[in-house]
Amino acid sequence: MADFRVPLMRNAFACEDETRKALSEFVIQTPRFSMDRECFAFEEEFARFQGRAHAILFNSGSSANLALLQALRNIGLLQDGSKIAFTAVTWATNVMPIIQLGMQPVPIDCDVSSLNVEPAQIMERLAQTEIDAFFATNVLGLLGDLPTIRALCKDRGILLIEDNCESLGSEIDGVKAGNFGLAATFSFYIAHHMTTIEGGMVCTDDEDLANMLRMVRVNGWDRNLSAPAKEKIRAKHNVRSDLDASFAFYDLGFNLRPTEITGFLGRNQLKYVPQSIAARERNFLQVQAAVGANPDLIPLSFGHQSVVSSFSMPVICRTQEGRARLSERLREAGIEHRPVIAGNIQRQPFYAKYVNQTYPLEGADQIHDCGLYFGNYPELTIEDIALMVQCLGR
Repeated sequence: MADFRVPLMRNAFACEDETRKALSEFVIQTPRFSMDRECFAFEEEFARFQGRAHAILFNSGSSANLALLQALRNIGLLQDGSKIAFTAVTWATNVMPIIQLGMQPVPIDCDVSSLNVEPAQIMERLAQTEIDAFFATNVLGLLGDLPTIRALCKDRGILLIEDNCESLGSEIDGVKAGNFGLAATFSFYIAHHMTTIEGGMVCTDDEDLANMLRMVRVNGWDRNLSAPAKEKIRAKHNVRSDLDASFAFYDLGFNLRPTEITGFLGRNQLKYVPQSIAARERNFLQVQAAVGANPDLIPLSFGHQSVVSSFSMPVICRTQEGRARLSERLREAGIEHRPVIAGNIQRQPFYAKYVNQTYPLEGADQIHDCGLYFGNYPELTIEDIALMVQCLGR
């Protein structure tokens, strides 16, 4: 990070010094590091923040994606061969579990101005193939028309789930992203809206799904279920004693457990999230004003959002040559930047290796070829923003 005047991230934590001191004291004093009270307390606090009945903590956002799809298979909402549509501009570990669990990935194109799937793109894909589920990625704090997508999925019998790893706190008409589908995943990796170093979460209001997620997290055990839920599953499988239950594995799972450090940091950092969201939105709006003033750049569409909890500063140029010029300008100014996540996922090597069918994805291709992003975080200074704005000038 020292090589850049404006890096993608400046601090690991909100209130960096205080957090590191508190973490050091916790490590010295805690009697237990494996998943325990801190993790469970963080789950309760995050569920309240998100406005969901259940929050299940994992060791990463990628693990949360994997666990969610496995849990949906375990309870019968998805099956081997199910067609899982997904946002074509996404992260690799949103798509990899679809392939790894024996289901069929079906990419849906993105609107260039919102970076997200819109209802029209879903209808276009439905004209070509049936879809069992749609795994929507809410891209970089921006949202598609999720209320209409939710209604469309309900009408068509399509299971809607959300990857909200990049959009914690974004809202449409006061409804938080991550609350439109049956369940949503979140990431607490470094440089996200809040961090536990590594860590992820699944939120849902569905109790059966929540209990299955708790079992998937720990190899299919029932150890983290409530007493009534334990009694129910043990009776179903004729497990007669606590001794026998200690090594009873009820369904397919993994070891995706977080540590108490994850739980402690989550509780510590969650209280700073509202201030972080406000700062990120303020920064984003200033930069987007500069984008709108440059005809070589495509203005982003976010007027339908009541909150834009910006993960980063995405910029879509009208041409590849324009992106090359902007990238060079950012490099010379010392502003670290990246492509727009994984771009068109069909163009990733793993996808070409494992998936035979591809679709034309014009919007995803333009985002892939002409898009980039640079950092957005509360520590950006007035001078940092001014430098970004200068680079975005024509």
